[in-house]
Amino acid sequence: MAHWILKSEPDVYPWDQMVRDGITPWDGVRNYQARNFMKQMAVGDLAFFYHSGAQRCIVGWVSVFRPYYPDVQDPSFGNVDVQVVAALPRPVTLAMLKADPILSTIAMVKQSRLSVSPLREADFHHIQHLGGAGG
Repeated sequence: MAHWILKSEPDVYPWDQMVRDGITPWDGVRNYQARNFMKQMAVGDLAFFYHSGAQRCIVGWVSVFRPYYPDVQDPSFGNVDVQVVAALPRPVTLAMLKADPILSTIAMVKQSRLSVSPLREADFHHIQHLGGAGG
């Protein structure tokens, strides 16, 4: 199982909408490196849901429900479907990620514009712990 961070603008697709939908396509990614990460995703992989923009925090996590498939609007890109797993009891902010020596080198911190990025399993559990979800 692999681990990821997926970024969404809260005014475009917020966590509350993800919870209401239950399962949704993760679409609209138009960066080749992010697309290539999405191609690596497998059913059951876990991904944090990160609110970008003004909020800049991880608010919950999802699992990959359907692996990569072509986007009908632009077949050179694609989507994965994700399913809600749980909300974090407390958000983990970008400032917390940057300040934590364990997490300061994760891809999302180093490449802040990347909307999909990988995480090591240990980092995933550490972020869960910071957010009050154990791990």
